[in-house]
Amino acid sequence: MRLRHIEVFNAVMLTGSVSAAARLINVTQPAVSRILAHAELQLGFALFHRMKGRLVPTREAQTLYPHIERLFNQLDDVQRLANSLRGQQREGELHVLSVLALSHEVMPRALQAFRAQHPDVVVRIDALHSPQIVSALVLQEADIGFVFSALVHPSLVQETLAEGRVVCIAPKGTLDADVVQAGVVHLADLAHTPVIRLEANDPLGTMVNHASREADVGLQAAFTVQTYHAALALAHHGLGVALVDVCTAASADRTRVDVLALAPRIAVPVKALRMVNRPASLLADTMVRCMRDAVAQTLASAGLAESD
Repeated sequence: MRLRHIEVFNAVMLTGSVSAAARLINVTQPAVSRILAHAELQLGFALFHRMKGRLVPTREAQTLYPHIERLFNQLDDVQRLANSLRGQQREGELHVLSVLALSHEVMPRALQAFRAQHPDVVVRIDALHSPQIVSALVLQEADIGFVFSALVHPSLVQETLAEGRVVCIAPKGTLDADVVQAGVVHLADLAHTPVIRLEANDPLGTMVNHASREADVGLQAAFTVQTYHAALALAHHGLGVALVDVCTAASADRTRVDVLALAPRIAVPVKALRMVNRPASLLADTMVRCMRDAVAQTLASAGLAESD
């Protein structure tokens, strides 16, 4: 199939008719019919059955379509990369990506320090999930990204800014007074306590699940959430114990929840990601230094910055 065949096939699959497909890709209806017929002739089999004015995909078309979808996603990536290269690094601008958990306490501290050094620079900040940050950096849509855990990609270089840890945020009265007094809770102590879990594909969720298996502890999932601050909010309302990173714990309302170190210790590194072959940016370098200091300040403010 030629690229034009693929474009028309995709448009018909999306819309279900020749007329709608023609409008979608801005060509005439006869052109769509002609290109579709030519594609079927080249392939040697029909792609659609004509039924009551609509085109119904054949079994062969349904088999082809997932591969066509992947191809169009790749074409979209090429277009995004081309757009990024066209508008590459305008002077006086910095595009920063960050996981949401770092955007509440850490990022404001870092931006305050960055602004003091570069008051005229326009900073754009997007809070995304880690895979989205990696994708955007690889497509050169941003200058730098900040994530938890190591994310290996051949086009990216990573720098560790600090090492945090997973902590336990428990509604007041949930844990025994002696455990709260000690300031440390073991995974085994939470075996019969409702826990607000992070999704299994989340870096922190993966770490907690692994530690639970290693400790042979089955945690009771009261809720499963996508973001660390959603877990914190549920803990604030007494709906369960949240296991989150220290940077998120810095936002905890200590009048409503107890914040304790979790044992065994689960390290949560804070990483800066950048393109391997992209020219060094003084603005990005400054942002990394500001984030490093901001993470250290946030860990200290949480009172859980020990290195045990």
